[in-house]
Formats: sequence, C-alpha cells, structure tokens
Amino acid sequence: MDPAEARPRLAALGFRPEDVETLAAHFLDAEARGSLGHGLSRIEWLESWETLPVDVRPERVVAEAGYELWDGHDGLGYLTLAAAVDSQLADPPHHARVVVCTRTFPTGVLGYWVRRLAEGGLVAVLTATSPRRLASPAGGPPLAGTNPLAIAVPSTDARPIVADVSMGAVTHGDVLAGRARPDELVPFGGEQAHKAFALAVGLQVLVDALVPHDGHGAVILVARPESDPVPELRALADGVRLPGDR
Repeated sequence: MDPAEARPRLAALGFRPEDVETLAAHFLDAEARGSLGHGLSRIEWLESWETLPVDVRPERVVAEAGYELWDGHDGLGYLTLAAAVDSQLADPPHHARVVVCTRTFPTGVLGYWVRRLAEGGLVAVLTATSPRRLASPAGGPPLAGTNPLAIAVPSTDARPIVADVSMGAVTHGDVLAGRARPDELVPFGGEQAHKAFALAVGLQVLVDALVPHDGHGAVILVARPESDPVPELRALADGVRLPGDR
C-alpha cells in the first residue's frame, strides 16, 4: 500500500478524523521502523472485518492517584491506548501509577506507546494480551498470547531506550503480512523456548488478573524517573546499537 493511501482508506472505513490521525500515525511509524506486520498491512486487515466499532469511545472509569482503569468497550485497542497515554502525559503521576485497560484489542506495536511516554519524560512498562496462540514447547493447546513486553526509559539526550519484545518467534502481524507461516508462531528461543513460554504465561495471567472483564487487555506502569542512566549506558556501549535506536 502506498503510504499516501493510509488516511483516505481509514477515513473510508468510517473513522472520525482524529481517529484517522491516531491510527495512521501508528501504522506509518511501524512501517518506517520495519515492523511491517503492524504497519500498513493492518489497514487491509481492518478492511476485511465484517463490522468495525468506529463509533465506540474509550472511557476512563476509575481515576486515582496511583491507579486508573480504562474501558475500551471493545473498540479498537489502538484508540484506547492512545487515550490512556495522552492522559498520563497530561497528568503524570507524582511517583508512579498503574493503568489497566480492559476490553482493549488490538494494541499494535507496544514500543510505540511507551516511546511516547518516554519522550514525555516518563519511565513506562507495557504489556497486552492477544488471542491464545502460543502452546508449550512440550505440546498441548495454545495457552497464551504472544503477549509483548515493552519498556521505555527517557534520557536527557532525547534518545530513550525502548525495548519491545514479543514472546513469539514471529508475530501474528508477520503471519497476516505473509512474512511468516502460522506454524512458525511458537515461543522464541529454540531449545530455550520454555523461557519465552514462561514469560508469555506470566504476562497472560498478570493482565487477566487485573482486567475486570472477559477479553483482552493491557497494563501500563508509568513512573517519574529518579535518575538518568541512559547517557552513561550509551557511553559504555560505545556506538553499539541499543534497543529502540534507528
């Protein structure tokens, strides 16, 4: 797809202009960073849906100093995360806050969301669940989603560290984009795949324990940094590419 088609095709699906901008920004950033499975191919994926929840709005239903609960109401998870992230940037926690997003799927490139928080000066950790696609390396039914974990730490040099790892050897987005086969969607690590499977299961039950509704969700931890470790790490790395660098 030509990047110039992104906004017109999203608008044709019925999304509001502000939602078109939110979605296009996410897909185009994924494309530019080489995450093609979460890029423009996702617009084609949305076009294949029989019905799209274009009129559903995310709602913050609990707002406390150290905790927020957002209900995506089964709208697009991209838009729920966008609203939750905007809220943290507009009103950062005094120290730290846990943000739970329920009925929130799909969530896209989790590194995109934590990068925005880090660029706003916040440390951020984000995970999200998806349909159960990962089985134990020992066999059996799928028990966990690919459940990525994204971590971002801001820096005074304006180059945050952004680590974003899916627990699958490939992502479902890679399968959708035709870059991987469905049978390749297994825990990463080869002979050590039990470690990725353990992380996927741990993140699955963490999110499931915190969301109050059935379905998929996301959990964000945001905090104000107390120090600035990234410049020292970059000096130690001496030019080695670090997570999140382009």
